[in-house]
Amino acid sequence: MTYDEVLAHLDALQMHKIKLGLEAMQSFLAKVDQPESRLKFIHVAGTNGKGSVCAALSEVLGRAGYRIGVYTSPHLSSVRERFRIGGEYISEQAFAELGTRICQVLGDEQITYFEFTTALGLLWFAQSNVDLVVLETGMGGRLDATNVVTPLVSIITSVSMDHEAYLGDSLTAIAGEKAGIIKPGVPVVSGAIHPEVAPVIEEAGKAVNAQVLSLGQDFDYTVHPDKTWTWTGGRRLGSKKIDGLRCSRSSLVQPENDSLCLAALQLLQDHGFKVSGQQISEGLAQVKWPGRMEYFEQEYVSNAAPAETGNRPKFVRYLLDGAHNTDGVRNLAKTLGENFRYGRLVGVWGAMNDKDLRTTLGLIAPLVSTLILTQPYGERAATPEHIYSILDAEQKNKAQCVKNVDAALRAAQEAAEDGDLIVIGGSLYLIGEIRHLLRGELV
Repeated sequence: MTYDEVLAHLDALQMHKIKLGLEAMQSFLAKVDQPESRLKFIHVAGTNGKGSVCAALSEVLGRAGYRIGVYTSPHLSSVRERFRIGGEYISEQAFAELGTRICQVLGDEQITYFEFTTALGLLWFAQSNVDLVVLETGMGGRLDATNVVTPLVSIITSVSMDHEAYLGDSLTAIAGEKAGIIKPGVPVVSGAIHPEVAPVIEEAGKAVNAQVLSLGQDFDYTVHPDKTWTWTGGRRLGSKKIDGLRCSRSSLVQPENDSLCLAALQLLQDHGFKVSGQQISEGLAQVKWPGRMEYFEQEYVSNAAPAETGNRPKFVRYLLDGAHNTDGVRNLAKTLGENFRYGRLVGVWGAMNDKDLRTTLGLIAPLVSTLILTQPYGERAATPEHIYSILDAEQKNKAQCVKNVDAALRAAQEAAEDGDLIVIGGSLYLIGEIRHLLRGELV
């Protein structure tokens, strides 16, 4: 099969709805000689921050000379973004070859899109002789397709409400699903410190004799007025202290996510993975995670400029953030208030129907001067008109519906003046479409 043929087959799997469970993955992996058994892993679960932690681990360990495989989801514009070794994404040729093999092994059996990509990632990493794989769960943990591995270290980031239809309608239920990645005797780094969540993680660790190291107890961080920060590890992490750290992005939760990375790196030393203080500080300062609190400036030439003034370019400032649940949007709103300066805020917003639209809009709408509502690709996407109906009267006065994403972006660019900031969020699907328009393909 060609690359395009494998892509078409994979896209057809979207018709198979989300299916949580390990049986299909275990059955497939048994037929291809258990590639996961030949790999070492860090397994990362949680609600927000998983991808950021994966990116930080890859950057720091890569600087120390290790060959690091990274599997994350979803992608922004190309499925190849889900598979990386160091800074290199999987090639079209390798993707086509492995996709063909998967189809041949499966025959008439059906698996989901995520099961297919997880299988492909494990096969690629195994044949590529990586030193370590940083493996992000797709949803939950206990029944997630990635939960067929036994890692060196497990990481659980912050846990909040999301995917309630699949994971449960309470924080304790969702925490229980995330805690399902905890394996006997495997240490756990946890940023899940909400009072309803932390006891669930602790109990899950005790049940299988897995040491749980928690943010605020076993390690912590302090942010200084100059935006540098310090990480400190308690006795169980060698009483280590690392000063003068800088984050690569402006998110207020970035030091928290990077702190989980540093705790995991301390535990990895027991398995022979050594990194220096310089590699840590330089790595964290250079982490790139596209579409997540991603700030940049670009020239924009208006086609609507009056003829007498000419089409002079203007510099437009953008902040792209895939915040799509309540905690993510709350962090975006706080970060805008504390870490950005701008004249007016122009918002481009699109979301999925199954998200808490009322709460998330209530956080972002008061901040913007102009709110452009649009509809990203996908059958779950809310229409701009539906989102508009949720706004209150004052918010409706500054909102407009532009269904086409390209047209919505142009409307924001026309509205933005010098010193303004365009913030784009509400859905990673929307971020993927707009980032592609602005910056092209990642791969």
